[in-house]
Amino acid sequence: MPSGRPGGPPGARRTDGGTMTTPAWVKATTEGETLKVAVGGAWTLAHVHAIEAALHAAQPAVPAKLRVDVAAVDLLDTAGAFLLSRWMRRNARDHAAFELLGANPAQAALLKRVAISERQSLRRRENSPLAALAIRTGRASFEFAHAAADLLAFFGLVLVTLGRSLLRPTRFRVTALFAHVERIGLHALPILGLLSFLIGVVLAYQGADQLRIYGAEIFTVNLLGVSVLRELGILLTAIMVAGRSGSAFTAEIGTMKVNEEVDAMRTLGLDPIEVLVLPRIMAMLIALPLVAIYADIMALAGGAIMAMAVLEISLSQFLAQLSDAVVASTFWVGIVKAPVFAFLIGLVGCYEGLQVSGSAESVGRRTTKSVVESIFLVIVADAAFSILFSFLGL
Repeated sequence: MPSGRPGGPPGARRTDGGTMTTPAWVKATTEGETLKVAVGGAWTLAHVHAIEAALHAAQPAVPAKLRVDVAAVDLLDTAGAFLLSRWMRRNARDHAAFELLGANPAQAALLKRVAISERQSLRRRENSPLAALAIRTGRASFEFAHAAADLLAFFGLVLVTLGRSLLRPTRFRVTALFAHVERIGLHALPILGLLSFLIGVVLAYQGADQLRIYGAEIFTVNLLGVSVLRELGILLTAIMVAGRSGSAFTAEIGTMKVNEEVDAMRTLGLDPIEVLVLPRIMAMLIALPLVAIYADIMALAGGAIMAMAVLEISLSQFLAQLSDAVVASTFWVGIVKAPVFAFLIGLVGCYEGLQVSGSAESVGRRTTKSVVESIFLVIVADAAFSILFSFLGL
C-alpha cells in the first residue's frame, strides 16, 4: 500500500486513484562534504524509470555525507523506497552517514523495513561458498552430537526397562517376541540365502581370477572361507537385516505414533519401551546370529559350486581345503559380532520410530534415517572389532 500525502503542488496531475501527484524528481546541492538531496513526486512502481533517471543524474562523483529530504514526496511504495534506500547506501560515505528528513511515520516505517531487508539480503550474498560449507558442517556436527546424546539416553532407558522386566518376567511379552523372531529370521531366509549364495559365487570367481596368475587357485577356498566367516558373512547379513527389519521397526512404531496409539498406551498405564521396544530388540538378538550362520553356509555353498565349475575342484577337495584354512576361532570371531550388530539395529530402529512426529512424511524421513544410522553404526562397530581382534592376535 503506497504511503504519502493528499493533494500536491500546482501543476500536479491526477492518477487513477484520484490523488494529485507529480512525476518523481531529485534536486541535489553540495555544502562542503555534505550532499543535500531533496526528492519529491510519486515514488511508486509506475515511475521506476523516471526515479532511476533522476537518481542517476544526482550521482555524486565520490561517496558523500548525505542529507535526504523526502518532505515533498506525494506517494511512496516499496519499489520507490527500495530505490531510494539502495541509492543512499551506495553513495553515503561508510554506507551509514546519511540523514533522512521530512518523512511521515508511514514513510519512515517503510524505508526502515526496506533497509533491514536489504541488509539481510546483502549478508546472505556475502557468505562465500567456503563459509556456507563451514556453517553447514558446524550445524551438522551439533545435530550429530545431539542425536548421539539422545540415542545414548535411549540406550540407558532400554537397559533400565530390561532390568525391570527381568525382575518381573511375567510382564515380558513372549508371544510378541516369537512373532518378531519369525518375521526377522524365518521370513528373511529366502532373500538372505539368495544374496549370500551370489556373494559366495562372486568371491570365488574374483579370487580365482586373481590367484590363477600365481598358479594358486586352490587358495581360493582359503580366501572364501576366511573372508566369509570372519567379516563378509555377518557384515552383509547385518546390513541386509538393517535395511529390511530395522526400517520395519521404525515404520511400524512411527505409524503408531502418527495414529496416537503410543499416547493411548501411556494413558492406559503401559510402558511403550516395554511393549514395543524390548520384544523387537530381544527378537533381533535371537534371530540375527541364527540368520548369520545360515548366510555363512549359503555363501560357502555358492563358493563351492563356483570352485567346482571353474576350478574343477571336487567337493571333497573343497571341504578338505576349507577345514585346513579355517579353525573354530575363525567362525567365532565372526559370529560374536552378531549380538552387538543386532542390538544396534534394533535400538536405532525403535528409537527413530519413537521420534516420528505427526505426519506420514516424518515416518518416511525417520525410516530412511534409521537405515542410514544402523548401517553406519554396524560398520563402525565392525571396524572397532577388527582393531580389538588385531590387538588380541585373533
